[in-house]
Amino acid sequence: MPDLSIVIPARNEMWLNHTVEDILHNSEADTEIIVALDGQWPVDPIPVHPKVKVLFFPESIGQRAATNRGVRISDAKYVMKLDAHCAFDKGFDRILLEDIKDDWTIVPLMRNLHVFDWVCKCGHRQYQGPTPDKCPKCGDKMEKDIVWRAKPSPKSTAYRFDKTLHFQYWGEYKTKQKGDLVETMSLQGSCFMMRRDRYLDLNICDETWGSWGNQGTEVSVKSHLSGGKVIVDKRTWYAHLFRTQGLDFGFPYPQSGRAVEKARKCSRDLFLNDKWDKAIHPFSWLIKKFEPPDWEHVWKKPNGNPTKGIVYYTDNHLNMKLAKLVRRYIQKSELPITSVTLKPTGFGKNIVLKEERGYRTMFKQILKGLEEAKEDIIFLAEHDVLYHPSHFEFTPKDENTFYYNGNYWIVRLTDGFAIHYDVSPLSGLVAYREPLIKHFKERLELIDQKGFGYYMGFEPMTHKRIKWKNWYDFEIFNPEFPNIDLAHEGNLTKKRWSQKKFIRKPKFWEEGNINNIKGWDNLSKILN
Repeated sequence: MPDLSIVIPARNEMWLNHTVEDILHNSEADTEIIVALDGQWPVDPIPVHPKVKVLFFPESIGQRAATNRGVRISDAKYVMKLDAHCAFDKGFDRILLEDIKDDWTIVPLMRNLHVFDWVCKCGHRQYQGPTPDKCPKCGDKMEKDIVWRAKPSPKSTAYRFDKTLHFQYWGEYKTKQKGDLVETMSLQGSCFMMRRDRYLDLNICDETWGSWGNQGTEVSVKSHLSGGKVIVDKRTWYAHLFRTQGLDFGFPYPQSGRAVEKARKCSRDLFLNDKWDKAIHPFSWLIKKFEPPDWEHVWKKPNGNPTKGIVYYTDNHLNMKLAKLVRRYIQKSELPITSVTLKPTGFGKNIVLKEERGYRTMFKQILKGLEEAKEDIIFLAEHDVLYHPSHFEFTPKDENTFYYNGNYWIVRLTDGFAIHYDVSPLSGLVAYREPLIKHFKERLELIDQKGFGYYMGFEPMTHKRIKWKNWYDFEIFNPEFPNIDLAHEGNLTKKRWSQKKFIRKPKFWEEGNINNIKGWDNLSKILN
C-alpha cells in the first residue's frame, strides 16, 4: 500500500509524459501515480512503470470527476491532485509526508516551469511561445528543444480570493509568513495534498459545480472551515506551466466563461451563505483570520464602530532628535501606526520604499501606507508636525468627505517666530481609508502621465483645478488646541512667512512666537 497517490486528471495534455517522468525521477517515498485520461489518449505515450496506473474514460467526464475517480481507486493514506504540466524538487514527496498533519491541506512552494525553447540549426534560440512561422534570423524552420526546469522566480507562497471568490496572488502577505511551514488563505489549484479519507469526507472537487473552475477556492475554504489548515511547505517546491496568452498548445477543456462562473456561483452560495454542512466555523471567521483586502467590511468594524489608525510618512531628511520627538507625540494617540519611510525606522508597522525624495515619492508613500493599514479612518501624519492629542479625538461623520484640521501654528525653528492663518494642510487630513486610496491612486496615475505640477496642489479636494474622476467633499474641523508645523532647513516645501507672499491672501492672519501658543505653554522647552 503506497503512502501517497498523485492523481493527474488529463485531457489533450502535451506535457503529460514529461510530468510523469519527472515525478518518477524525483520521488523518494512510496508514491504511485494515477493518470485519469479524460476522453482522449495522449499524443506521447505515458511511461510504463510499476508505480504508474492509468484510468481511461472513452468520453470526457470533466476534470473534477476524473480526479475523484482517481482518488477512489487509491489505497494510499494521502492523495495529491496535480495538473499534467508540472515538475518537482528532488524528494518533494518525502518532505511533504514528513511535514504534513492529519487536518492539513499542504502544497509545496510554487515556481514557474520553463518547458521548452524554439531552436534553429543556425543557432538562434527563443523562449517558449507560439509556433514561429520561421527563424527570424535565417528563415529556416524551428524545432522545440525541451528544457524542463523550474525558473528561479517567482516563489509563490501566499494566495487569497476577492469578494467574488476569484483567486488572487497575495505577495503582501508573505511578510506575515515566518518559518518553513506557513499558512495561506487560498490555493492556486494546480497542486494540493491531503489525507485521502479527509478528501472524500469533505467532498473535495464537488462534481455538481461543473468540470473545473474555482478549485483552489473550493479546496482551501473547505479545508479551513472544517477546522483544518492550508499550509505551504517552503522546504520543497513544484513548478507549474502557465498557459499564458499567445501559446498555441491547447487548453484541455473548453474555456467557457459561463462554466467557470457556475463554479464561482456555487462556491459563493455555499460559503457566503454558510450553507456547507461540514463547516465548524462560519465563513466570516476565515475572513477575520486573514484580514484580506476587499473584505474590510467583514473584519474592520468591531461592534459596528469604525477603527482609527495613522499613516506616517517621512523622507528621512529630518534631524533625528526632532524626528523622535514628533514620533513620541504621535504615539501618545495610542492608535495603530503604519509608517512608510525611505530608510528603516522601526516606527509602528514600517514599510521602506527604495525611492528618491520628491513629491511623487511622497504620494506613493501615502498610498502604500493606506494600502497596508487596516483601520477604517486614517490620520495622515508627517515627520515634522507636533500633533496635539486632541487632533486624534476627531471622528469623521461622513465616509465620503475629506476632513482637514484647520488649527495649525507654523513655527520657525531658527528664531521661534510663529504664524497662524486659515490653512488646510495635507498633514492634517483625516478621512476614511477607501476614498483616500482611490484618490491617491488617481493622483499617481496623473503624475505618471503628465508629471507633477503645482497646479494639482497637495491637499485633495480643496480646489477644483482638476476634475478628479473620484470626487469628494471636504470640510475643516478645528480642535481646541493646534498642531505645530515645524519649519526647518530640510523642508521639502518652503514656507511663506508674510501675507505678501500669498497670491490669495488668507482670510485671517495671526503672528506670534514659540512661547505664546495655546496648549503648548512649554513648547520651547520641549524643542530644546
